[in-house]
Amino acid sequence: MPKRSFVKVDWQEAMQQFLFYKRAEGRSELTLKDYEYHITHFFTLYPNCFHDEKQLKKNLFEYLSQPIKPATYNLRLSYLKAFFKWCVEESILNSNPLEGIPKKKAEGRIVNIDKETLERLLQLPDKNTFCGLRDYALILLTLDTGIRPKEAFSLLIEHFDFKTLQVYIPSDVAKTRVARVLPILPVTANAIKRLIAARHPEWNERVPVFCTVTGRPLTRDIWHERMQMYSKKLGVKIRPYDLRHTFALLYLKNGGYELSLQRTLGHTTLEMTKRYVHFTQNDLREINNAASPLNILLQQTKRVKNKLK
Repeated sequence: MPKRSFVKVDWQEAMQQFLFYKRAEGRSELTLKDYEYHITHFFTLYPNCFHDEKQLKKNLFEYLSQPIKPATYNLRLSYLKAFFKWCVEESILNSNPLEGIPKKKAEGRIVNIDKETLERLLQLPDKNTFCGLRDYALILLTLDTGIRPKEAFSLLIEHFDFKTLQVYIPSDVAKTRVARVLPILPVTANAIKRLIAARHPEWNERVPVFCTVTGRPLTRDIWHERMQMYSKKLGVKIRPYDLRHTFALLYLKNGGYELSLQRTLGHTTLEMTKRYVHFTQNDLREINNAASPLNILLQQTKRVKNKLK
C-alpha cells in the first residue's frame, strides 16, 4: 500500500479552501461566516498546533472544556469537527481529533412572551420614522409567520405578493436552502407596504425591504440592539429569536398542527418542531379541560337522565 502524502498548508489557507468548498456546496453566507468565526476563534487562541496532532487534540479538549453553555459547546464542536473532517479528506491532516466526540444534550431555550407584553412592544416603535416603521413591520412579520431574522433581512420587494397576501422565501435565502411560501395577514401586509412607501426614491429594488436608514442590509447585531432598546423600555428582555418562539407557541396553542408548523418554520425534521410543543401547566390544564372525553360522556349521561325523568 503506497504511503499517504500530506499537503502542507497552514490553518488560514486550509480554512479558505474549506470555505470555498462549502460555498460550492451551496451553504449560505451566514453559515460560511459562522464557520470562519469558530475556526478563527480557536486558532487565534491556539495558533501553533495545526500540524502537531497531540497538541491539537490537547488544545481542542481544553477549548471545549471552557465553562460554556451546552448550545455554545455544540456549535464549536459541530463547526470544528466539520473543518477537521474536510482536512482529513484533503490529506491535510492524518485524523480528525474530534471524531467520536458527542454533542451535549441541551434543553432548547423556549420563550413565551405574554399577550400584554406583545401589545406593549407593538406600541413602542416610532412609526413616524423609517427605522420605527421597519421595526414595527419586522416584529409583525415575525409574529405572523415565525420567519427567521436572517431570512427576513434578505427579503426584497419582489418576494412579497400583496394581492395573495404571501411572502416568498427563496432557497438562497432560506437557512435550510429549501424555498417556502408563507401567508401573511392584512395588518402585516399593510405595515410592509407603508415601509416600502417610505423608502428613499433613489433606492433600487435590490435594496432589502428591511434595511437601515441608509439602505444597507439589516444585520443580526443591529436588530439585536434595537430589540435591546425596546426591552429596556418594556422592562422585559426580548431577543429577536424570542419572537419566533412566541409565534410557534401561540400557533400550537391556537390549534395549529405540528406538521404545518414544521413547514412554516422551515424545519428539516419534525423533531426540531417538537421543541416548541412546550406548554405551561396552566396551558395543559386548560387544554385538558376543553378536550377531555369526559365532557362528552357526562353531557350524554345528563341527557339520558333527563329523558328518564
